[in-house]
Amino acid sequence: MIEDQLYRQAILEVAKNPKNRGEIERPDLEARLVNPLCGDEIKLQLKIQHPTSKIEEAMFSGNGCAISQASASLLAEYVVGKSIDEVEKVNSSDILELIGINPTPARLKCAFLSLDTLREALKDDAEGQG
Repeated sequence: MIEDQLYRQAILEVAKNPKNRGEIERPDLEARLVNPLCGDEIKLQLKIQHPTSKIEEAMFSGNGCAISQASASLLAEYVVGKSIDEVEKVNSSDILELIGINPTPARLKCAFLSLDTLREALKDDAEGQG
């Protein structure tokens, strides 16, 4: 119980003071998704280092609950320095580990919105649109 409270406090702190929040002037990849159930919105932008295909910079913007915003902040921080191949393997378990809590079923969509946005951006890259 105390551990859950500490994690909740940590999530609120990350949401209040997020890292990697902002815009990249000319991103290589970008996606924006909205959770239609609650209105949470995340835009994720990535700058890719060429020719290594490593993520040089990741920024997010948007609005929403503490869980969605903290998840986006933590994910953006997590992917920097990783290759596209590594980032493509990030999954829902990784997100839960990053945020440190197991949200209720109703809040899982909030926690995974950043992951869905990342996948959308990577899909554009795979399709040659990025």
